[in-house]
Amino acid sequence: MADIEADGRPATAQATIQAQPRRRHFWRDKGPAIAVAVGIILLWQAIVVGFSIPTYIAPSPIQVAQVFLEQGDVLWINFWPTLLEAAAGFLVGNTVAVVLAIWFVHSRLAERAFYPIAVFINTIPIIAVAPILVLILGNGYAPKIVIAALICFFPTLVNMVRGLKAVSPEMLELMRVLSASPREVLFKVRLQSSLPFLFAALKIASTTCVIGAIVGEWIGSNYGLGSLIIEATYNFRSPLLYATVVLGAGLAVAFFSLTSLVEKRVLTWKTQDVH
Repeated sequence: MADIEADGRPATAQATIQAQPRRRHFWRDKGPAIAVAVGIILLWQAIVVGFSIPTYIAPSPIQVAQVFLEQGDVLWINFWPTLLEAAAGFLVGNTVAVVLAIWFVHSRLAERAFYPIAVFINTIPIIAVAPILVLILGNGYAPKIVIAALICFFPTLVNMVRGLKAVSPEMLELMRVLSASPREVLFKVRLQSSLPFLFAALKIASTTCVIGAIVGEWIGSNYGLGSLIIEATYNFRSPLLYATVVLGAGLAVAFFSLTSLVEKRVLTWKTQDVH
């Protein structure tokens, strides 16, 4: 016989009842985006077929899907280097930004000396920095990781500095009255207040790190999604080009989704009206 729950319902029936609100919640949150995505794909297919657009200019979604089936090995071989470069750049760039932000908050002299340098570096187009890094570091993983780190660095630095300073004077006065050390103020007050700012920056960095890795591969590389984009463009392999772009976009979306998931797990105290 089926297991009976405390309310008298069979366990399978109880599980089904509990799953229904979750399904409704999923479709309420994700349904509009899924519908828009499907609509865009259908519109894309209709335009390509209706206007008889040549494949070398714009392939249909069906032709792009065929690339994933027929040349999936090529895509995946080039996917993993880009994934490694983007993830390493994300980790390095954000770690350096957080450390510098903590230093700036505790040293006004360091902030006045190095913050303008960080702003200046951020004003240089990444496409101009990439060839210099390739010349210095070679064609290996290092320049791509540095480029991905640079493109993540500044937004996190700005948001983290602001977050660490976003502590009410009353809270700082309370910690002073309680004889809290600077270390205790940092870990128990400043870092807690900075977390919403930090995750806002990490969401931006989670997508831009992929852009940085691909840009680095454009400049000098024989592997990676960036290199595959260049090769497909020059050889008029339009379906492969579109498939590579879709795969790169999917990687960025995966990073963003993972960052959002971690945010929900960490910021459990955040109010519901703050998104």
